[in-house]
This record gives sequence, structure tokens and C-alpha cells, in this order.
Amino acid sequence: MLNSKIGTKAVWAGEKDYLVHGATQVPVVLSVAYGYDDMDEWYDVATGRKKGHIYGRNTNPTVQSLEDKVKILEDAEATTSFSTGMAAISNTLATFLTPGDRIVSIKDTYGGTNKIFTEFLPRQKVDVVLCDTGNHEQIEAEVAKGCKILYLETPTNPTVKITDIERMSKAGKKAGALVIVDNTFATPINQNPLALGADLVIHSATKFLGGHADALGGLVCGSEELINKIYHYREINGATMDPMAAYLILRGMKTLHLRVRQQEENAMALAKYLQNEKLVEEVFYPGLVTHPNHEIAKRQMKGFGGMLSFAVKGGMDTVREMLPKLNFANRAANLGAVETTVGPARTTSHIECTPEERAAVGIPEGLVRVSCGIEEIEDIIADFKQAFDYVKV
Repeated sequence: MLNSKIGTKAVWAGEKDYLVHGATQVPVVLSVAYGYDDMDEWYDVATGRKKGHIYGRNTNPTVQSLEDKVKILEDAEATTSFSTGMAAISNTLATFLTPGDRIVSIKDTYGGTNKIFTEFLPRQKVDVVLCDTGNHEQIEAEVAKGCKILYLETPTNPTVKITDIERMSKAGKKAGALVIVDNTFATPINQNPLALGADLVIHSATKFLGGHADALGGLVCGSEELINKIYHYREINGATMDPMAAYLILRGMKTLHLRVRQQEENAMALAKYLQNEKLVEEVFYPGLVTHPNHEIAKRQMKGFGGMLSFAVKGGMDTVREMLPKLNFANRAANLGAVETTVGPARTTSHIECTPEERAAVGIPEGLVRVSCGIEEIEDIIADFKQAFDYVKV
């Protein structure tokens, strides 16, 4: 696996050790408990001296196969999994933060993450500082004052803003901070934050990794020392990934490389079309040269991904009129699937926030998030054209 390319790893990595009875696919192991006749062997497995499984809340063979695959794709020492992407984020933060600690992040994180920063962590007496996304000097200045964690999301959800991971990781290391990066939008196909200096990388596996909108999951990758601490918190607090979900995500990941390649090709073409659509005020996609951090994205990403967003003239009135007319798009609060999915930020990424909170982080009410699918791009563009034609200006 070491010398193979990432598309090959997405198909083969992490599975061989879990195949049984000559099967070519990893089985779904639904057993809650694992029995031992030898009491000493049982003890050795339970205490981590020997590989094996004792109880489903702790580990599971199907889940471990998925963890191994993602570990290899992110070139990490270790990976642990969770029931959802938000469980991965919240459990990771809870593992390392205690009252009196300070965390620095950006204003444009996913709405659920932002709620942790603005509502839950302050309640736990954690000092939270949210910087303007893309203002690297401001982030560096706040980190230099001292913090336990520097938390980044790049590209961001839903405005696809970009942060320089390598530069921020250097600032974090200098201050002794733990650098965490949410890599959900980029996927391991397009970006590897650990290689850029981050300590931990987080994925909502529900999205592009699974790719079929049928399984929830989250993953965290990093050094064995850090992952062991996160795993211990998770095994006690119980946000365990379901083995059936792990199987579905494993199956989806076999086509990850192909899906992402088509999705980002579609995203670029759709973004260019939208730039010339008279009802569109602004298009946000890191692959466009007009994107303020296009050069950073080009440097740290292998591809620009399948996510984009755009703001329309007329705000929500236009959105209400236009989105229902799309034939080849799900109007739903999800992303990363093989089908194109659309929705305004107020009902998708930032439904938890008030209009004032969305405005404060630069998200207009007329912003539409688009997760490009793998359809023929000519059909998608034609679909958007006919939908815009229904809008009365």
C-alpha cells in the first residue's frame, strides 16, 4: 500500500485483515460481545496488551476496518470513529479542554461547530476566541497570546473560505497549541492536513467518505498518543459508530476517488456558469481565480472539491421561487452524495443560528449551498438555467 496511489488505497486499504471465509468484502459484524475461554487472553485483550475485541461500545471489526482505511488515506498513526461527525468534533474538544482553557478558531465554521464555540464551551468556562476567517494575522496574534487548541475548518461550510493550514500550524506549534482541522469538504483525496503540520484531522464520514447519504459517522486521525486519549473519552461516553454504518461507508469509499474527481469537475463548470447568471450576485468556489484565497487553495489542495455556494439577487424570495424548480437536485440538509444537493444556509449548515448570527459571519439569507453530484454536467447546468428562468425579476 505504501507506494500505491490514493485512488487505489481508497479501494483496498484497511480491508485484508478483516476478510473471512474467502470473502472479498469486509463483513458486518453485529455482535455486541466477544467471548474468551482463556481468562488470561481475555484480560490481555481487555487491557490492550493483545489485539482483539471485547465489547461493541469499545471496538468492532467492521468499524476497525474503516478506521484503518481512513488512517492510511490520511497517512496517520491512528484513527478512531464516532456515531456522527458532530460527535467526532464534540468528543475531541471535550477530550482536551477543561475549565479555564482557551481555544482559538474562525467565525465561519459549520453551524453545529459554531454552536459549540458560542454556547456550550463558554458554559463550561472555556474561553473562546473566533477570528475573521482568512485573516491569518489576526489568528496568529490570538494564538500567540496562548491557547490550548487552534481549531480550523477549510474549506468552510457553506462559504468555502480557505485557511492556510501550514502557516497556522506553525503558529499553533510555536504557542504549544493542538492544531485540529475539519477536512470534511476537501476529503483525503484533495487535502491532508497532517502533512501540512496539523495534529488532528476530523471527518464527517456521513458526507463525501460515505457518498450515498445513507450512513452517519465521524472519524478523527492523528498520532497514536492523541488518538488513544480521544478513543478513551469516546469509549466511556459512548458515541460509538454502528457497524452497519461502518460497512456502508467502507463500501462508499471504494468509489471516493472517482466521485470526488467528477464532483469537482462539475463544481467548477457550475461555478463558471453561475458567474454569468444575471440573478447571481456572487459565487464562492476556491477553484475560481476570483476566490480571495485561490492561491492558498491551489498550494495546499490537490483539487478544489465538489462544494460551492452562491448568493442571489432578491434573497430568500428568489431562493423560494427557484430551488423548487430544480429537477436534478435534492433540497435537503446533506452534502457529499452522488446526487446534487442544494439548500439555503438557514436550513442546512446554519439552521441552529439566528439571522443575526448568520449575518455576523457573512452568510446572507439568500445564500445557496450546492453539493455537486456525479450527474452529467450539461444536465445540471441546463436544470439551473430553467430554474432561474422561472424567477420573476
